[in-house]
Amino acid sequence: MEWFEAKRYRTWSRSGLTINAFSQLFSYYAVPVAIGILSLLVSLYPAAAPEPESGTPLWMHVLSDPDGHLGVDGAAAALPSQPLQTRYDTHLSETPIWFDIHTSRSERANATTTLFPSRHIQQIACFDARTRVPIGSVSRNQASSGEMTLSGSGIALISERPGGVICRAIFSGPAVLSASQQSTDELKRRNDTFYRRSGLLEGGLVTLAAFVLITAVVNRDWVYVLFAAWLFGNLRLGAISMGWDDRWLGYPIPFGWISLIRKITVPVYYILTCTLFQNLFRNDLSRVGYRRLFQTVLALGPVLLLASILLPVPLYLPVMWGIASCAIAVLIFMLARLLVLAPSRTALWYSAALGVALLASLSEVASAAFKTHFFFPALNSVTAALVSSLMAALAIAEQIRAERAERLRVQAELRHAYEATPVGLFTLASDGSFVRWNTALETMLDMKGGTTGRHWDDYFAADSWQLIYSHALNSDSAEVELSRERSDCVADTAATPGIGLPTYEGVIAAPRSGGDKRRHYLVRAAYAGSQLEGSIQDVTERQQAIRTLSFLADHDPLTGALNRRGIDKQIGHTENSSAYPAASLIIAYLDLDRFKLINDLFGHHIGDEVLKQVCLRIESQLRPSDRVCRIGGDEFVILFRKSSIEQAASISQSIIDAIDREPYQIGRRAFHVRASLGLIESPPGLSAEDAISTADAACREAKLNGSGRVVVYTRDAAMFVERARDLNLIERFNGELPLAGLFLEMQPIMSLKTPYDALDFEVLLRMRAPDGTIIPPSKAIAAAEANGTISALDKWVMETTLEWIDQHRTMLSHTRFISINVSGASLNDEHFVAEIGELFHRYRAAVPLLCIEITEGVALHDLDNTRRLVDNLQRLGAKVALDDFGAGYTSFPYLRDLPADALKIDGGFVRNMQELSANAAIVEAIIGLARNLGMQSIAEWVEDAQTLEILQAMRVDYVQGFAIARPQSPDVILGATSAADFITDPEVLALIGPRIISPSCDGTSPQALH
Repeated sequence: MEWFEAKRYRTWSRSGLTINAFSQLFSYYAVPVAIGILSLLVSLYPAAAPEPESGTPLWMHVLSDPDGHLGVDGAAAALPSQPLQTRYDTHLSETPIWFDIHTSRSERANATTTLFPSRHIQQIACFDARTRVPIGSVSRNQASSGEMTLSGSGIALISERPGGVICRAIFSGPAVLSASQQSTDELKRRNDTFYRRSGLLEGGLVTLAAFVLITAVVNRDWVYVLFAAWLFGNLRLGAISMGWDDRWLGYPIPFGWISLIRKITVPVYYILTCTLFQNLFRNDLSRVGYRRLFQTVLALGPVLLLASILLPVPLYLPVMWGIASCAIAVLIFMLARLLVLAPSRTALWYSAALGVALLASLSEVASAAFKTHFFFPALNSVTAALVSSLMAALAIAEQIRAERAERLRVQAELRHAYEATPVGLFTLASDGSFVRWNTALETMLDMKGGTTGRHWDDYFAADSWQLIYSHALNSDSAEVELSRERSDCVADTAATPGIGLPTYEGVIAAPRSGGDKRRHYLVRAAYAGSQLEGSIQDVTERQQAIRTLSFLADHDPLTGALNRRGIDKQIGHTENSSAYPAASLIIAYLDLDRFKLINDLFGHHIGDEVLKQVCLRIESQLRPSDRVCRIGGDEFVILFRKSSIEQAASISQSIIDAIDREPYQIGRRAFHVRASLGLIESPPGLSAEDAISTADAACREAKLNGSGRVVVYTRDAAMFVERARDLNLIERFNGELPLAGLFLEMQPIMSLKTPYDALDFEVLLRMRAPDGTIIPPSKAIAAAEANGTISALDKWVMETTLEWIDQHRTMLSHTRFISINVSGASLNDEHFVAEIGELFHRYRAAVPLLCIEITEGVALHDLDNTRRLVDNLQRLGAKVALDDFGAGYTSFPYLRDLPADALKIDGGFVRNMQELSANAAIVEAIIGLARNLGMQSIAEWVEDAQTLEILQAMRVDYVQGFAIARPQSPDVILGATSAADFITDPEVLALIGPRIISPSCDGTSPQALH
């Protein structure tokens, strides 16, 4: 029984499939094909062809009345002299025309109506040929009267006049005058045919245009609107061909508008046709070429439109036919190239539509000329308009089909990309269930067990999707970040203006199947209708990278300690936190002693291992609240929080002891490392940068006292006051030079050979504080260097000195040279060198007295540049001395290449010559070296007679120091004649001897720098 039921079910199933298949085939294919075949057979069947032109042609005498002065009597008298004819061409004339018609009852017994078929008749009035009595009249802009009426596109005289009629008519356009006798039945059939065709044309095209327009509105595609307008243009052209263009959708058009509308119809249709052609084949025209030719045809459209408005009919028609013929030829040419170069169904249907329209025009012209039908009998203006419109519609449909096929192809590609993309894509319904998802998401979330019934809560924390959905629903443009870790959900929302659909980022969730191994996902979602379209990306590695980068932003990658940015943030947090008042900010600066030797001797990889162990030993001594920072290669900063200076000092000493307590074992090698530390208690108001700098200074002081030391400065230490003064001094140099308090002093330099014959001296910079005290020159110069204004300061000293020399040149007759010390930073400044050159040219008379002192270290730093500078200074007339010679890394081979005028021996050697015999030997060697190189020697820091005596024995050329004179004001210098005039120590005076006045005739003079 069960087998029978199953078999019967299978039988019914097969029967159902057969019936459905028959229904589909019959409805979709059989019926439409049958309708098409029947319509074609009926239209081509001979019986369906229209009958030959009905009625009997009538003979007429025709007389033109250009002046319009003839009356009915005059016309009746003149007409018999005109030849008889059945057709008369008006040749576009719009002046009155008289004609007579003679009808006979014997010709056709049932012919009772005379028909004037021309649709171009504007006015006509007929009279009885015998009695001259008006029979009737018809005007296109007035109602008909008498026995005359409109009939189809022509005019009918509904009466029989055996004696004939005389008529006066006015035509418009390319009119042909003719007349025929019609029976009542023939006239009725003719009118029925006219109205059937006009109804077919208007109804078919209007319905098609309305359908296309509705399609345009629904699809929001302007190409459909263009096609609807083109179909309506087809309707108007067919109406003109039928003579039914005096109506608009069945309603009569005012007579005064008919001529203008008729003229405008052609250019409007012309423009619509070209525009439709351009839109249909916009993708293929580049392959066809001849763009300029087509653009010319497009440009002729507005010209033709303007001509239709401005020109009368006789002038307008030749222009219209000329432009329209050119356009048709170009379109045919372009279509032909399209069919060859870019064949498509759209091009084929459009070509067929154009061909049908042309074939119908040729058929009607041939029918009118030869009184017979050519090609297809059923092909006339009405059927041509309908068929061409339908074929154009097929072209449009084919274009739509091609675009739809392209869209389907793109959709398939998108679907493939959707499935192939490595990012998980999903569509989420309003209840949190997955509508669709791609393979990447399925793999990412391990979505097993079918393709339906999946819910967000199956893979993420319950109801976490609702927060995303609510933001997407309520926010037009927003960014929302959510974080989710296991079962705890914390949401932070931040909305910012955006463009386009809102995007929601930052959902970090843990899959339930992941256990303790947490994964991170980035979810982006946008609201679309009632659903969410979004993506899920596994960003676990990115989150780890972000955490790593965040750590490295504030920490040293080698030791894990804070870096400079990290310690600045910690200090800022300490200063701004109520838990750590500013008064408790204590900072230590630690520097490893001679650590560079480890890197140089054993390599940086060994040094890095030592640094790691050093950092571990430092951290082992710190409290949880303290922070350590690696600020340089072997330098560390320690921030003590919630600590007194005594506690910090104790911890600092334990750190130094821990670093030095045991050697550092790296492989088979062991290293001893010692450190020095400076600890400060930062006073209120001191910035973090200045605090670290002060701690660094304390660390340097600890190094000077020996390795393994700790130097501590409390907040009231003198160094803070001194540093504040230094900072104030640096701030003073922010202004324009000269600053208030700057002035010059001059210290005499005495020649030991002729001490009473020369007044030479060195210019010294001095600065007075606001309280009147003198600021040490070294501090003022250091402040200018720190502020970056040392070059400007050197320029001020140089310019002030040159100006002073220029003003007192006559009072400096005993002066052979004036020394000015220029800093190394200024000498390496090309702008400063150029400015000094300008000053030397301005005060060229004073330049020969100048002796520019260049520090030996600066001179040897860039020998080529120094040699070029010395040459330039000497070329301008100045002298050059190497200052502090012997204090730096003296290189005697280089010295012979510098054409300096003098060597100025460093005072550190001169001052201690009595106690240190080595210093005396060095000074004596430098004096001998200068003499052998042809330079003068100058010894500075000569403080007593004993030192002067030693230098005399060594035969030094010049001496400078307190034993000779202290720095003097410029006015005091001007009052002296020699450097010896300032000596007050009797022992010194005894060494140099009494003043000897040399006779003026011996030609001797004090020795000067050469």
